[in-house]
Amino acid sequence: MKAIKYIAILVMTLGVGACTSDFEEINTNPNHITTEEASAKFFLTGAQFNLYGPGRYAYWRAQLIHADRYAGQFTFGFNASWWNDGLGYTYNPGYTDAAWDWLAGYFGDLDNYMKLTATGGDFENPQMYAVGQIISGLYYQMYTDTFGQIPYSEVGDPEVLSPRFDDQATIYQGVINKLDEAMATIGDTERTGVGIEDLGANDIYCGGDLQQWKRLANTLKLRMALRAHGASGASFAETAISEALSAPLLETDVLMQKDNIISQWASAAYGDVWHNFGAGSNWKVSKPLVDYLQNHNDPRLGAYAQPIAGGEVTWVKPSEADNPEGFENFDKRVDFIVEVLTEAGANPTVTREGDEVTVSVEAGAYVGQPVRLNGFIKQYVQDEFFSNPAEEIVRSKGGEKIPSEIVFTSAEAYFLQAEAAVKGLGSGDAQTLYETGIAQSMRMWGVSEGQITTYLENASIADLSGTTDEQLEKIAVQRWIASYTDGFEAWAVVRDMGYPSELSAGVSDPDIFAPGDINGAYPMRMQYGNAVKSENGDNYQSAISAQGPDKQDVALWWAK
Repeated sequence: MKAIKYIAILVMTLGVGACTSDFEEINTNPNHITTEEASAKFFLTGAQFNLYGPGRYAYWRAQLIHADRYAGQFTFGFNASWWNDGLGYTYNPGYTDAAWDWLAGYFGDLDNYMKLTATGGDFENPQMYAVGQIISGLYYQMYTDTFGQIPYSEVGDPEVLSPRFDDQATIYQGVINKLDEAMATIGDTERTGVGIEDLGANDIYCGGDLQQWKRLANTLKLRMALRAHGASGASFAETAISEALSAPLLETDVLMQKDNIISQWASAAYGDVWHNFGAGSNWKVSKPLVDYLQNHNDPRLGAYAQPIAGGEVTWVKPSEADNPEGFENFDKRVDFIVEVLTEAGANPTVTREGDEVTVSVEAGAYVGQPVRLNGFIKQYVQDEFFSNPAEEIVRSKGGEKIPSEIVFTSAEAYFLQAEAAVKGLGSGDAQTLYETGIAQSMRMWGVSEGQITTYLENASIADLSGTTDEQLEKIAVQRWIASYTDGFEAWAVVRDMGYPSELSAGVSDPDIFAPGDINGAYPMRMQYGNAVKSENGDNYQSAISAQGPDKQDVALWWAK
């Protein structure tokens, strides 16, 4: 059988990505592998975790430096941090290239599995191939929503060494078509086969449940169609929305449980970056996120963030001769920090004596750090005054269970349906769908049913009333809150729907905030990696000629 030639590759794959008992047995007993025991399922796991939990290099530079912070949920730049919170808003090829290289290079992870399961492949299996098509959809949606135009239609063609960049309308429609194909292939089938042909535990998204895969595909279709709706050349969107709403959508979360043993260089989690870089690279939870949770008595607050440690600090006004800029803006910056603490309910005690200001804050309050603070104010952003992520978020490997990565939440499925109803594109009851989305998000974060009921009955933001724009704002904010730790999608929500508005508006005061290369505007995309400019320069030039300059503030095709 042709499968014999893949066994050596298989053993290496298992050695890197061991996640199940099957992996351990095969990896420690290679002589036991026979052609009857070889399966494409062993090539799936690596492709899955590399998309949502890549190695530390990409996880740090793509997720944390860019997506999570553009999403406005995590911040850098407290007084002990290695960086100010302008990091990522000023172009840095070393960081941006890591993100581009990861996403551009990911195709190879999935392509091998696709070739093995395709018609004529060594492990030909239509249902396994359909699963790969759905993962491809998740990948390309993330990839194009990060950079805009990207190579798509010609990628994987051995005759094309320099694939063209496709516009986003082409990519979106192409992905939706492939999702339709995958769902048709799955039909009513529940498993990819029996025995060695069953993806089973090697499928770390859905556990081999094909009907869950079908729901995932359909919900992704709805997400993309709603995002495309209203954009130029998106004539396919309304039909796709209608089709998606008439078929089953996610009712339970698709989460990827992270491996607690595999090297962080192969697959990282927040805790790897948090603990292994030292305190200088830690981060805080953002002011917009903490404010929304705290102001509406949201029970997710304790699951997202920790109360501040509190403490006392004395700041001394610099001399005008030594630091004229710092002298001029000292009072402004101190007052800004004190105002943030006061608004959060931390009740700071402020004592002023001459050129010294002492601020004391007790422990226990939740205080989010303002987003995008510049390097000048960094010394006033006291570590003890702002909330760290919840302990579970930054839990290190090797001990207790580390948190799962979000692939797709059922909460989003309900919010998407509510959005469609408010826009007149769906017939469901928007309020019921909206409340269900909130409840599903809270359940995912361990909130009790009693707390959920109290919130839905009392929080003004849980009442989907007002004008159409006001209702869409509430849906957008709840989608954004529910996307915590899924920075790529939270960032997309802000760009697509314009909310939270305090993020999408950007920043304007350079004495406090970091304007970056884009003059304070909200980042709409990441810049392309340098490798593509030399390896595929002509197509790169064509892309930026059509899309706009290769800058962070150039709006994507679907951005409203």
